[in-house]
Amino acid sequence: MENQRIHIFISGKVQGVFFRQALKVIAKKNNVMGWVRNLPDKRVEALLEGDSTSVNSVIKWTRVGPANSRVDDIQVSNEVFRNEFSTFEVLY
Repeated sequence: MENQRIHIFISGKVQGVFFRQALKVIAKKNNVMGWVRNLPDKRVEALLEGDSTSVNSVIKWTRVGPANSRVDDIQVSNEVFRNEFSTFEVLY
C-alpha cells in the first residue's frame, strides 16, 4: 500500500466544538500519524501520515467533522512522505 503525507486546513465552525480531539480519535482509529492544531484565524490545521486508504478516510471525515461543527472548506496538499511520526497528537 502506498503511503501519503497530507497537509490540510479546515475552515468553518471548527474551533470550540472538539474538532481536534475528534480528529485525533479518528486518526488513531485509522492508524494515521501526525498532528492537529487550532490557528489564530479560526481554522484547524493538520498534518497526516499513513497509508493512502487510511489517510483518505480521515480526510473524508474532516469534510463533515464532529457534531456541532460546520465545515465550510478544506484545503488539501500532498507532501513527500517522511514517516516522522509515531503517534497522533493535538498541538496547543
